[in-house]
Amino acid sequence: MRAALIGSGGREHALATKIAECRMIEKLFILPGNPGTKKNGVNVQINPDDQNAIIGFCLEQKIDLVVIGPEKPLIDGLADKLHNNGIKVFGPSQQAARIEGEKSFAKQLMKEYKIPTAEFILFSKNNYDEAITYLQSIKYPVVVKADGIAAGKGVTIAETLADAQEAVDDCFINSSFGSAGDKIVIEEFMKGQEASIFAITDGTDFVLLPAAQDYKRIFDGDKGKNTGGMGAYAPTPFVNENDLKKIADEIVEPVLKAMKEKGMPFVGCLYCGLMITNDGPKVVEFNCRFGDPETQVVLPLLDGDFCELLYSAACGMLKKDSVKYNGGASVCVVLASGGYPDKFKKGFVINGLKNVFQNVNVYHAGTKEADGEIITNGGRVLNITSFTEKNDLIEAKRTAYEAISKINFTGIHYRKDIADKAIIVIEHDDADLTDQHG
Repeated sequence: MRAALIGSGGREHALATKIAECRMIEKLFILPGNPGTKKNGVNVQINPDDQNAIIGFCLEQKIDLVVIGPEKPLIDGLADKLHNNGIKVFGPSQQAARIEGEKSFAKQLMKEYKIPTAEFILFSKNNYDEAITYLQSIKYPVVVKADGIAAGKGVTIAETLADAQEAVDDCFINSSFGSAGDKIVIEEFMKGQEASIFAITDGTDFVLLPAAQDYKRIFDGDKGKNTGGMGAYAPTPFVNENDLKKIADEIVEPVLKAMKEKGMPFVGCLYCGLMITNDGPKVVEFNCRFGDPETQVVLPLLDGDFCELLYSAACGMLKKDSVKYNGGASVCVVLASGGYPDKFKKGFVINGLKNVFQNVNVYHAGTKEADGEIITNGGRVLNITSFTEKNDLIEAKRTAYEAISKINFTGIHYRKDIADKAIIVIEHDDADLTDQHG
């Protein structure tokens, strides 16, 4: 099989690594890829937004399967164009991708089909005064979300009226998120532990991959601004077998049924961002693709034929037993540029990448090659991801941070508490469901 993977970040490096291991893969192309994915296949310098160039390349190279990593090409309709040219693709249609591209669509769908989620209300840009009046009438904290995609940064947990008004102003007055902030969702604050679960689906059948938990805030202790993700671990002890059954029966199955009834069946990876509350799992958000950085910790925990899983979903005949959880654990720590998620500098040489790391994958995210050196080229630079054969998060964390101690670049910033929420529970055998909604 000849496969093409669309994207250039840490998630795509993790996907490329897993896909390249598959027996059925004859050749893998990554469009455009990054310095890390060069070891997994052939990087092709085609912009993920250039749909015509992608189609031309796939037809010329007789590509059997396209896997789309980022949300933007999906929301822009790349999967539809591939389908129309007879190319198999793992990823939803443009209409189905609305489940991520329009939070208002997703929330209204959940309300209609009684899928558990936070109570909410919608406001458009021309209803600014009404939004402020509403904020003055409610209790806090509350969550304010930009309706469209905002690279994981369009969500504010407002502790006070002033915080909430600032979030609304960012969307409606300052246009901080462009057109993505022309409509907002204001929803109740949910208490519990967050979890991310990927449902691989052909539109009807589905399989759930191991549950992960990510860390969105920039600083330890979940302080500071939201980011695209500063780390993750899997599996999470906050999701038990009873939770998994509820997630399958009360969330995934109903939303797939809803999408099919709406004439937009969802084929691909349905990312379920969840809050595990005292009342059971509730949906924080849906995404239309693999999460980043959760993908980095989930894929090392899969045994079997990952490509068979993706290809069978793309063909509409999901082979649910293609992969299984291997019993291990994984921790991913994001190494970021100083100043991220605000302004940051690029172009610093990354030292230590030639070290040999046992049981660690170094996934490239914001890097590029220049004069034989790997240099920083983004906010999130590297994803240092450990894996253990047994479900031992304490060892997985130790392994990841030991590898980090051997890597450096000017301005390096990373959280030092990735996986601690789980480790505290494991060590004390006492789950505390008081984590904040992010």
